[in-house]
Order: sequence, then C-alpha cells, then structure tokens
Amino acid sequence: MDNDGSYRKVTEGRATLLYPETEEVFYNPIQQFNRDISVLGIKAWTSIYRQTKKRKRDETGNDEPFINIIEGLAASGLRSCRYAKEIPLIKKVVANDLSPSAVEAIKRNAKYNEVQDIVEAHQGDANAVMWLHKQTPVHVVDLDPYGTAAPFIDAALQAVTNNGIMLVTCTDLAVLAGNSYPEKCFSLYGGTTVRNDATHESALRLLLNLVATTAARYGKTIEPLLSLSIDYYVRCFIQVKKSPVAVKQNIGKSSTVYTCTGCKTTHIQPLGSVKEQNGNFKFGYAKGPVVGTTCEFCESPLHIAGPLWTGPLHSKEYVSKMLELVELLDQNIYPTAPRIKGMLTLVNQEIETPFYVSPSNMSSIVRAPVPPLQKFVSAIYNGGYKASLTHAKAGCIKTDAPYSFLWDTVKAWAKETGTGKPNPDAPGAKIMSQPPQHEISFEINASAEHIETLRKSKLVRFPMNPRPEWGPMSKPNNKKKASSNEIEL
Repeated sequence: MDNDGSYRKVTEGRATLLYPETEEVFYNPIQQFNRDISVLGIKAWTSIYRQTKKRKRDETGNDEPFINIIEGLAASGLRSCRYAKEIPLIKKVVANDLSPSAVEAIKRNAKYNEVQDIVEAHQGDANAVMWLHKQTPVHVVDLDPYGTAAPFIDAALQAVTNNGIMLVTCTDLAVLAGNSYPEKCFSLYGGTTVRNDATHESALRLLLNLVATTAARYGKTIEPLLSLSIDYYVRCFIQVKKSPVAVKQNIGKSSTVYTCTGCKTTHIQPLGSVKEQNGNFKFGYAKGPVVGTTCEFCESPLHIAGPLWTGPLHSKEYVSKMLELVELLDQNIYPTAPRIKGMLTLVNQEIETPFYVSPSNMSSIVRAPVPPLQKFVSAIYNGGYKASLTHAKAGCIKTDAPYSFLWDTVKAWAKETGTGKPNPDAPGAKIMSQPPQHEISFEINASAEHIETLRKSKLVRFPMNPRPEWGPMSKPNNKKKASSNEIEL
C-alpha cells in the first residue's frame, strides 16, 4: 500500500486500486485468500465448461470471451477488477453496489486498471439487479456480503444460467455455527445447527440446504463443487442446473440430525427415501425414528437440528482441476497459493460422509488420553470402515464407522492405557460401563499411512493469525474515517 497523489494504492493479485483517505470502506488483507481461490475456482469451472460447450473462436483460433459475471455487492470493485484481469475469456463483469461512492470507486478503479470495457459499474439493489438478469442470465454470480447471503439467494438463482455457478460467502458463523441463536439461524437458513464438534461443517450444510430448497422451487438442482470452512466464514462454489427430475432427489439429501447433549453422539434422519433401480428412481417416506428418547450410550437428552444438506460437499473433478491450476500460480502474485493447495489437498481426500468427530473430545468424555491419530485411524480401517482428515478442523476425522464402533475404540484405548475413570454421574461413566460391541485392533493399517503422511506434511492448511485482532472486523461506519488497515475492498 502506498500513496499516489491524493489517493492511496492497494495492490492485490494483478489489480491495483486507488481510494481516497475519506473513503468509507475498509481493506481486510486476510480476505485475499477468498479472492485468490475465487479466481482459481472460476478458472477451473471455465475449463470444465468449455469441454462441454462448443465455443466460438476468432481468426487466430483462440476462444472468444464469453463469460459474464455479476458481483452483487462489489464495494470498491477490487474483486471485479481482479476477475477482469486474471481470468481468461471474461466478457463482462457487472460490479454492482448500492452506495453511490462505491460505484464511483468501481469506475475509478476499473479505469485505472484499464478494464473499463469489461467491468460495468452499476448502482442498485443487488436483488433487483439479479432479478433483471432472469431473461439474460450470466455464467457466474458472486455473493460476498457482510454477514449472511440468505437474502440474496433467491435472486441469485434467477440470474445464473443453466450449468453456471454461484459463489456464496457467509460470515455470520455465530449464527450458522454457534449455539446461541437457534431462532435467528432458523429464520435466515430454514434450519438449526448441530451442537457437536462439526459445527463448521454443519454451517456449510445449512447454507447448501437453503440454496437447494430455494432452487427446487424453480425446477433447478444444485451440485456443490467446493464447500469450504475458512477462518471466520464459509465459502461455497455451487453449480446450478435446470432439472425438475433431479430436484426430486433432494428428499434424500435433506436431513434432520439428533445430537446427544452429553457425549455428542450424532444420528442422521433423512427426510425421505430414494431408491434407484435400472436407472429409475422410486421416492418414498423415510423410516424412523433413528434414535430413542435418550442417547443409547450415555442416556442424556437429545437435541434436534436441521434440516440440512447431507449430500456431497465437493466434486472430485472440480477440485482436481483446481489442484492442477494452482500449480501454475505465481506466488509473487498469489501469496496464498500454498494454503490454497493445502486446503484443496485436504478436501480432495475427504470421504463423503456427513460430519467429523474429534478423538480428543471423545477421549476427554471418558477421561482417557487421546489415541495417536495413526492408531485411531488404523482401528477404523481394521474394523472395515473408512476415514479421512477434514479441511474444516485440525485433529478431526471423517469416518463412516458407527458411533458404537468409535466409542468401543475410545474405551479400548482407555483399557490399554489403564485410564477411563470419569465421575460416576458423568456421561462418560455410562459409556465405560457398557460392554463392547466390536473387536478393536490398533495394529497399524497400511490404509491409515496416507493420513499420517498428510498430517505430518508441510502443507499449509491452518495458518497462524497474520496480525493481531484480524477477522471480519466491524461493519463500515459511514461517519468514521477508515484507517489504513480498515479498508474492505
């Protein structure tokens, strides 16, 4: 950041922005990861999309620009200018903002970056702008608001073309992943969050369920391409398709969740059943309940959460394409590339099962030491189940093993280490008193070695805070002059 006459300059990616001292927006450098991975994500989608569509070529044999983008809440236009300069085949970016001063900043910065022929500054309500594009839909709709994106989802689905993508950010994790505002979570997202270790994955699934149910009203279905829990926000890359038949399958991808208040054991109850036979689908009511009135392991009461999306969170093809492209990034321009690679590598090995568990927290409930991760995962594979790490939280495991097996694993380790003596009235005491249902082996399993190798790798996944008190910051105050480190672009 430096001065240029009466303006300061911020350079990020291939774009440089000018803003005056009195501009009422703030720049949060931690969000560069969001913008960098968004550039990469649109590039990956473009590459895959081109393979399924015949694009026009000019006289030199190159594809002509065709991608149209709407950034509904563009602020000073940093993201829009970066898209125009860094993504090939961009034809137009509609950079919209409600603030007149923001629109002037977009015009100024588009001209400074020589992308004024691509970046179209527009002043208006984001929902109104997106609804206006219902008859002329765009390939990419990007929503990155301050707080929740819930009020913009319906309009965004009108503006995105068939097989186009929506990029959606929500920063209100106190609502999406917290335990204090169930009524607000329900009013915004149509569901409540789970109260277990996997709250950040629950946040992703609540957002995806909102998008899926909203899209279904218009005969559209969604395919999550990449769903990320990042620092203090979630970011989802969602492909939208027109398919009234596929919409019906949502009944098997939306579920309520029962979570024990004592030991955090979790059970999933789909809202409907979907059976495929010879390419045909049969839909029906799901059988339930999946639990009794109290937890089968510790006899504590249960909390109900959801409904939320329990279908896939990611597309292997899409994530693999992003991993291919991240190797081509210049780290002088994209300093977050190592973390992007690390996070995508973790995502690519995640197994498709809802939620993750914390061996540390499970062990603490029975007052036992935590099993070494390699032994914990080996026990899962030795039992005939699968496991993986998760990008959302360090030290946690995604697995298709039932909780009866996981609790037996924790109890077996407690027995092996001569521990596991919780207070008599604690949930852990009831768990320890139950006879085992499974045979547990901690012999190192070859299938677990890749997880141990990945865990010990030098991939950047969960970096330290770049500076004190970083985060979403306070919402811009129009009456307060922004300081040099409080400028959201």
